[in-house]
Amino acid sequence: MSRREVGPNARLVNGDVENVVRSLKSEADGHITVAGANLAAQLARTGLIDEYRLYMHQVVLGGGKPYFQSGLSLTLKPLGKESLTQGVTLLRYAPA
Repeated sequence: MSRREVGPNARLVNGDVENVVRSLKSEADGHITVAGANLAAQLARTGLIDEYRLYMHQVVLGGGKPYFQSGLSLTLKPLGKESLTQGVTLLRYAPA
């Protein structure tokens, strides 16, 4: 896959992501999954994220891109946690 092609049940968006996500939320019955720090921050600022799923891995990294951009402050309430394989823990949160 590249930035020019996506898999099934996926949509490549260039331009007004906020309106595309609003439209998808009104049309879709199921979950809409997004990934990436920049996109997550953009949608968080507009209130379009209903649930955050954070996968915690038992790894220490010396660098990388933070999930939440600098200047973004969120108040979240916990929805639950689940232990997965290989020491991964899924943490679920919703906007408070």
